[in-house]
Amino acid sequence: MEPLPSEPPSGPTRKISAPSVVDLVAHELRKLVLSGVLKPGQRLIEERLTEQFGVSRPPLREAMRLLQQEGLIVRLPRRGSLVTPLTAADVREIYSLRNGLERLAIELGVPVADPARLEPMRAALAGMRRAAARKDREALLEENLRFHQALCGLPGHRRLLQAYLSLTMQLRLCMAMNIRFREQVFGNLEENVERHRRLLELIESGDRDAVLAALAEHGERSFMERLSELIESDGQD
Repeated sequence: MEPLPSEPPSGPTRKISAPSVVDLVAHELRKLVLSGVLKPGQRLIEERLTEQFGVSRPPLREAMRLLQQEGLIVRLPRRGSLVTPLTAADVREIYSLRNGLERLAIELGVPVADPARLEPMRAALAGMRRAAARKDREALLEENLRFHQALCGLPGHRRLLQAYLSLTMQLRLCMAMNIRFREQVFGNLEENVERHRRLLELIESGDRDAVLAALAEHGERSFMERLSELIESDGQD
C-alpha cells in the first residue's frame, strides 16, 4: 500500500459550498410558481413569504430577483411583484418560439452525427413510459421537458440549447397555469408517450423531412385553438 501524501496536491483548487439561503428560498419559491400554488398574475406578499420561509426580507428579495431573470416573476409600478401573467397571446408566442427552436435543432442535427446524443432522449422516453404507467402527470411533464431539451441538444449547438433552456421556465409556467390547460396538452398519457416514441424512431432513422413533418403534427393544434378558453380564470380549476 502506498503511503498517503503528506501534503495536499498542488495546483488550482475549487471550494465546494453549500447552497445559500438565497438559493434555497429561490428553489422553494420556484416550486410554488411552477406547481401552480402561486398562479400567473398573483401578487407576492413579502410579509407572508418571509413568514412562510422563515427568512428575512433581503434573501427573499434576492431570490425574487433571480426568478425575475428566469421570467417567472415581474415587478410592476404600484403593484409590486407578481407571478408573471400569461395571456393566450403570450402562450402562442412561447409555443411558436419553442417550435421554431426545435425545427432548427432538427434541421441542424438530423441525421445525428454523434449517436451518444440520442441517449438522453431514450432515457427521457423510458421515464415517460414509467410515469404514464403510474398515471403520474407531474413526472410525465418533467420527462416531456427532458425529451424536448435533449432534442434541442442533437446538433451540439450551444447557443441554440441555451436559448431553449431559457424558454423552459416559461414553458413550465404555461403548464402550471391550470389543470385543464395541462390535461389538454397531454391528453391520453399512453398516446402522448407513443407520439414521442414515434418521433424518436424517425430521428434515429435519419430522415430529416419525416421528422419535421412529424414535429408539425406533434404540435397541439386543437389545443392552441382553445387557448383563450383554457386560460380563462384560474379560479375555475
